[in-house]
Amino acid sequence: MVNNKGGVGKSGTTVRLAEGLAKAGKRVFVVDMDPQGNSSQMFGWHYDPAKKQPTISQAIKANTDSDALGSAREVFQPIAWTCDYAERISIAPARLPLENRMSEAGIAGAWRRLEKALDGVDDAVDYTLIDCPPSLFHLTQLGLAAAHDAVIVTEADFYSIEGAKRVRDFIEHKAPKDLANPGLSIRGVIINRYKDTVRQNEQRDSIRRIFGPLVWDPTVKFIEQLATSNNNGISLDESKGDRLPEIRATYELLTQTFLKEIPHP
Repeated sequence: MVNNKGGVGKSGTTVRLAEGLAKAGKRVFVVDMDPQGNSSQMFGWHYDPAKKQPTISQAIKANTDSDALGSAREVFQPIAWTCDYAERISIAPARLPLENRMSEAGIAGAWRRLEKALDGVDDAVDYTLIDCPPSLFHLTQLGLAAAHDAVIVTEADFYSIEGAKRVRDFIEHKAPKDLANPGLSIRGVIINRYKDTVRQNEQRDSIRRIFGPLVWDPTVKFIEQLATSNNNGISLDESKGDRLPEIRATYELLTQTFLKEIPHP
């Protein structure tokens, strides 16, 4: 899950797709590769110094050689939601020290460390979603090198679209050689936080012209109650509000699109 621009709701989309997949009976791992740790917090995960919970940063750091294959096995943890499908979601959380991995970008083979950390770890789950930071630098490259598919999340906004185009160009022209991942492809573009204004209608149409059939339906509307649920770190089933049925329906439909476009092998 990626965009070269921040603030497009990428973490929230990752979390709600994971929720939709879990509600559909799928087992899901979520890897938080953003040092801000937003998706971790949206799942209700908070770092407890007394427990010294491991994070994805430690798993990546461990992979300096082949002896550390599968080091993410001890990192995945239950989420804090109380709904019945929460047990089908596990999080490899992130904290700010994940930024330290950026300094290792020049080390030979460093871009493969997440791939190696996940080696054999997620074989038993249906999907692993990787929430990348809003850049195309080392942390995002770790995610793209480990991924089979990429989904771009964008707003109907000029700068968000430019960020989406940069992701497209990177994946099409750089990833096959620089990340040794020729099979990586863009499988979808999600229009998020959509407001029915003249300007956003024009930008939405622009996204459809640029990305064509890659654009998924439905478009996710901007609804304040969704942002509140994300900020509170709770599931949609635990949330309250007049427009919650609309939000739930949107993500159920988007989950069906996900399952259609990225079927489990």
